[in-house]
Amino acid sequence: MSPASRKFVEFTKMHGAGNDFVMLDGIRAELPELEAFSKRIGHRNLGIGCDQILVAREPRDPEAADFRMEIYNCDGSQVEMCGNGIRAFFKYLRDHGHTTADELRVETLGGVVVPRWAGQGAGADLIQVDMGPPVLAPAKIPTTLGSGDGPVLDAALTLADGTQLTVSSASMGNPHAVIVVEDVDEAPVERIGPQVETHAAFPAHTNVEFIQIVDRGHIRQRTWERGVGETLACGSGACATGVTSMLRGAADRCVEVELRGGTLEIAWADEDARVLMTGPAVEVYTGRIPVS
Repeated sequence: MSPASRKFVEFTKMHGAGNDFVMLDGIRAELPELEAFSKRIGHRNLGIGCDQILVAREPRDPEAADFRMEIYNCDGSQVEMCGNGIRAFFKYLRDHGHTTADELRVETLGGVVVPRWAGQGAGADLIQVDMGPPVLAPAKIPTTLGSGDGPVLDAALTLADGTQLTVSSASMGNPHAVIVVEDVDEAPVERIGPQVETHAAFPAHTNVEFIQIVDRGHIRQRTWERGVGETLACGSGACATGVTSMLRGAADRCVEVELRGGTLEIAWADEDARVLMTGPAVEVYTGRIPVS
């Protein structure tokens, strides 16, 4: 095929606290089949490289949402929600002329999420996201660690290699397992992460947060993301970390969660409130890549 006849897809590379994304515009452009395409462009050596691929779409119900966000992992699988991704998505829509609104309703597989403009800080646009209420009932997370309405706090979990863990769990549109460690830098993320991710106690698999509670207002976190591996940040994971830490009495109702790629503010006023996440979103560069 000659270069002149090849088909290309335009993309925008973005990140939120180091969690990096390839943004595709499915509103203005026809896109290829995304499961295979995501595997190719997500590869860090053979493609563009990213944690996840975000796709802008028209909402299925315009009365319920303004836009729809699809999220693909680099293995081609789709996931329900991404907290850092929704901030990047919001910035993209504003910066690339889809909207001038300061607040949007975004349809995801995890439900409608509401990001809003929050000003600027540390050289980046700040976006606050109304992540909705946390899901604490075990059957809805889903996990077999617990019963009834939950919450799932400090539950015992035995791994295939015999390792004994204490795990808390919540869903923020996607499932999370939270493990408290003494030193997050020394946490065995690559050994423990995939075992917890695919453990039978999490029938839909799970993201895994390793957290070090520095004080009541400051938590350090590393994340093993379902279908991805370790990433520099996980926004929904930071929300799950904040919620479970507050429920355990270890953190205040507004807490900074320090990730490897940046810091997010997580606020949850009370157990009847919605979780608010505030953090940066950055456009890195734009380009185009051949479809095949």
